Amino acid sequence: MDGLNLSSNITRLRHERKLTQEELADFVGVTKASVSKWENAQSMPDILLLPQLAAFFDVTIDELVGYEPQLSDKQIRHLYAQLTKDLAARPLHEVLGRVRSLAHRYYSCYPFLLQLVVLYWNHFMLAESEGEGRQILEEAVTWCDRILEDCTDVGVCSDAASLKAGLKLQLGRAAEAIDLLEPLMDPSRISGHNSAILIQAYRVVGEIDRAKMHAQAEVYLGLVGLVGDGIQLMSLYENDMERCAETIRRTGHVIEIYQLERLHPDLAARFYYQTAVVYGLNGKGQEALGALQSFERCVRRLLDAEEIRLHGDGYFDRLDAWIDRMPLGSMAPRDKSFIRQNIQEALRHPAFQELRETEGFQRIMHLQG
Repeated sequence: MDGLNLSSNITRLRHERKLTQEELADFVGVTKASVSKWENAQSMPDILLLPQLAAFFDVTIDELVGYEPQLSDKQIRHLYAQLTKDLAARPLHEVLGRVRSLAHRYYSCYPFLLQLVVLYWNHFMLAESEGEGRQILEEAVTWCDRILEDCTDVGVCSDAASLKAGLKLQLGRAAEAIDLLEPLMDPSRISGHNSAILIQAYRVVGEIDRAKMHAQAEVYLGLVGLVGDGIQLMSLYENDMERCAETIRRTGHVIEIYQLERLHPDLAARFYYQTAVVYGLNGKGQEALGALQSFERCVRRLLDAEEIRLHGDGYFDRLDAWIDRMPLGSMAPRDKSFIRQNIQEALRHPAFQELRETEGFQRIMHLQG
């Protein structure tokens, strides 16, 4: 029982509530000496007292005894995939009930709790009202707080902080997102050089395959970041066509050279979509339609695939091994049905008003997998 931390948990919970051993003993109906022995791990409460103690301290029995059920990476991926499919096929309130039940059951499995945050963020738009959507996001924030308060895994905590910032921004609390992220993005932080040090260390100890895997992963992540930042730049400068044209030219070359339409069609689709928006807002209808046709090509690649999965290619031949180590592996965070739904919403952008009646635009509007 010591391995379950029952004795230390009783002591901690009693101190948190500023109770004496006598007061706890009176409530449970035992002697002060019994409570003292529990806290000193000399004995343990009768099993029938555990529900009473848990209720008194307002915790679950698992939390009281210190039992922390953990899921394997494979189990986390399986549950996430199952929940994603359920969200596409079943009533939202029903699936949310199951999610909350799983969160309660595995409340100390922080990697799983982190993926439930990802699940909520990727699907909150299914809510029937804005208020319900905000409630879903707020619940995800509480899970981030749980992770940040109690998890000792630096990587999981870092991801939780990033997700919490994104959720805050989604909720309209941009200042809070800035407060969370500014310290992490400080260019003076030495941690920005960790990847180069790790790759070199692998070389020194002769683990060349792992060095190659991490080097390829860093290039891949750099490409994803570069294209993603290009999308943001176009959004920020959407009224400056000259600057946007140069961003489109440079980023487009990167997509072409690294064959990102095949390697990461979702990212390429988002780039072409933002390109189309910029052209449309600046009165360049033909260029906008051309960008939308490139967008259509990437989306069809996603919808025609048997499964949407992250993957490497002939150049990034070690990337699959790195992807397999990610929390969700190569699994896409959303089902195809959400891609179709997002397409319809995205194409309602005012930038495409002049294109709505054209044959090319109508074809894109009716994309099916």
